[in-house]
Amino acid sequence: MVVDASRVAITGLQVFQRALATTSNNVANVGTEGYTRQRVDITSRPSQRFGDGFFGSGARVSSVQRIEDQFLNARVQSSSSDVARLDSYLSLINRVENLVSGSQGGLDNAFQNFFNSLQDLSNDPASIPARQVVLSNSDTLVARFKDLDASYNDINKEINTRLRGDLNDINSLTSGIADLNKAIVAASATTSGEGVPNDLVDQRNVLIGRLSERLSVNTVELSDGSVNVFIGGGESVVIGNLSRDLSAINDPANPGELLVGINVGPSTFDITDKITGGSVSGLLDFRSEQLGQIRNQTGRLALVLANEFNAQHQAGLDANGSVGGQFFATSAPQTLANQNNNGTATVTTSITDISQVTTSDYELNFDGANFTLTRLSDGVSTSAASGPFNIDGIQVDIAGAASAGDSFLIQPTRNGAAGISVLLTNTSQIAAASPVRSLESTANLGNGVVTSPEVLDVNNADLFDTVEIRFNTPATTFDVVNVTDGATIAVGVAYSSNANIDFNGIRVQIQNQPEAGDVFTIEQNTGGIGDNTNVVALLDLQTSQTVGGTATLQEGYGSLVSQIGTISRQTSISSQTQQALFDQAVQARDSVSGVNLDEEAVDLIRYQQAYQAAAQVIATSNTLFDTFLAAVRR
Repeated sequence: MVVDASRVAITGLQVFQRALATTSNNVANVGTEGYTRQRVDITSRPSQRFGDGFFGSGARVSSVQRIEDQFLNARVQSSSSDVARLDSYLSLINRVENLVSGSQGGLDNAFQNFFNSLQDLSNDPASIPARQVVLSNSDTLVARFKDLDASYNDINKEINTRLRGDLNDINSLTSGIADLNKAIVAASATTSGEGVPNDLVDQRNVLIGRLSERLSVNTVELSDGSVNVFIGGGESVVIGNLSRDLSAINDPANPGELLVGINVGPSTFDITDKITGGSVSGLLDFRSEQLGQIRNQTGRLALVLANEFNAQHQAGLDANGSVGGQFFATSAPQTLANQNNNGTATVTTSITDISQVTTSDYELNFDGANFTLTRLSDGVSTSAASGPFNIDGIQVDIAGAASAGDSFLIQPTRNGAAGISVLLTNTSQIAAASPVRSLESTANLGNGVVTSPEVLDVNNADLFDTVEIRFNTPATTFDVVNVTDGATIAVGVAYSSNANIDFNGIRVQIQNQPEAGDVFTIEQNTGGIGDNTNVVALLDLQTSQTVGGTATLQEGYGSLVSQIGTISRQTSISSQTQQALFDQAVQARDSVSGVNLDEEAVDLIRYQQAYQAAAQVIATSNTLFDTFLAAVRR
């Protein structure tokens, strides 16, 4: 029995030696990334029968367990993905906010300076310095549009670069996880399934944690100790000791943007829509939700400015006595044929009514029988066997033969800001005057007043003919006579104050009450360099609701800035909230899995005392054995 006591005590020494080593290992790794606290599981050895009873044979270490809660680990991974997504999204929206709201790069000051210079020109339309300031400020405004779009394009390129970098990191991480799976399975096999290499499991969890910062992942642990890793949409990226790479692929519908593909054998499949969470999702979501729309909104402002200003400028007279030309040049709407198209069809898009143009992109698809044009902002579509399609102020024309499955991406306003430019090269080309003017006869008896002519059709062949509006007796009707060729344009027109009177591409109104015999003349504005009629009309565009019929140019830009600011603030709040949730999840996980030095100190003392007690048992057994031997020798 003395020998048995020694044997039992020796097992205790061995157990508590391993317990002390495990506790010491916990203390040593208190600052190690991803380390999970370990605990020795101690079980009794099988008892042995002596005589009429069973006596214990000591203890043994059954395993060294990692102390973890899978639910808490999953919470940390999920929160980590959410934080990384929002951080990526926030960094980009803040970049855009700084661009559009800054006094140096934004449009607000440029718009105001441009219209201020028009105001100064209206005060002195013959002034060459005033005209020069108009040209200079128009160049500045155009440069701001171009700079903004170039910055948007730079951000898009940055997204592509960061996407490639993240995908390379993901491939390295998944490859590392697969390698660790192989090592863990091999090491576990040597323990007959009674233990796993905890350090390798911790290393694998670190890689999974880093992977979750790139995109949302789910893991499934198998009985052999390996884990399979799936990304948000259920696509496997790690199966046992094998991994599948992700790659950046060109979007066939829009070559300027990269998509996420997964490599399966020799093929690559687009899984962009299946990506959720992590920095990759933040990049993709920002590009699809914000960047394209912001570029479209900025582009529409440029197109509205150019189209509305050109229309009015062409209704004026420049300092050379010529009808005004186009002030701004614009680019045509962008239409992209899918790179996978098999047909020979070509699609062109033109703007027919800028007031109706939206900021949406459109997709044109051919199913073999019909074309379907879909507005991507809300999914509204229209179908026809052939073009043209007329929708939202644009016309889509189709030529050639399309094949079933062919598609085209139509972006009416995407390049509007990049494509605007100033066409005028000389101050004399500014059409500040009206090509025609209105006069009241000095012999008029009534108090009727004729308005300045509004040019409706600058190309009308009779635009510059002299026309008289002659009031009859009684002065309730009037005739309209072309004095230049003697033709009568209208007879006995009923008079109504402020009613429109249209002729020869011109519109005027007569106000108050003319008398019989009163005459009002509309004639070519010869020598009208000092006339400011058209520049006043150009200046009116500052307060006209030209953007979608609901906002002025500056209001439209202000709305864009406000919208971006709101999104930035909301994203910042969401990011802070998610960071707090992540911190809570980490704290909860660490309360279970982290090393607590106070607890480890208590365990060290407990195991030390147990070790000393086991040693004392051995010492006592030796004393008893020596006493027994001494008695036998007598």
